[in-house]
Amino acid sequence: MDFFEVVKNRHSIRAYKPTPVEPEKLRQLMEAVRLAPSARNRQPWKFIVVTDKERIRKIYEATKKQDFVLQAPVVIAAVAYPTDYINTNGNIAHFVDLGIAGEHLALACTALGLGACWVVAFYQDKMKAALEVPEDAHVVAIFPVGYPDEVPETKERKPLSEIVHAEKWGGNPPDWT
Repeated sequence: MDFFEVVKNRHSIRAYKPTPVEPEKLRQLMEAVRLAPSARNRQPWKFIVVTDKERIRKIYEATKKQDFVLQAPVVIAAVAYPTDYINTNGNIAHFVDLGIAGEHLALACTALGLGACWVVAFYQDKMKAALEVPEDAHVVAIFPVGYPDEVPETKERKPLSEIVHAEKWGGNPPDWT
């Protein structure tokens, strides 16, 4: 699958087969996040790969009981170590950095025939307890991962003409037809 096929085929998967994910594929996923860029190459992240069903149940409890989390044979948590680095535009760098690394993970899942779903709706204190994350770190997202047991319909996306401006806000978009 080339890059654009991977991007087009990435969906939020919320149903998983019970088939275990091979250790080599998990290593490849972690290699994909390791290679993600970050502000000043600080790499302010840790990823926790969870396969233990008892711990996955604790994660599920922290996610406001989103049932599909329990189906996944693997849950990967993306954890940020806040830094004092704030970009000149005011963005707190570690949240942007984790977003980049997280999407590397989601795209790598698709490329490897796996499915994943970004989950950011959870109770931070319960998630930290479930994963034994230190107080000074922040769980940004979790990703249930596994072999998809569904083929989601492709959702309608806005056309480029609605999301692209040329030269300035409100500038007519380029004609790329």
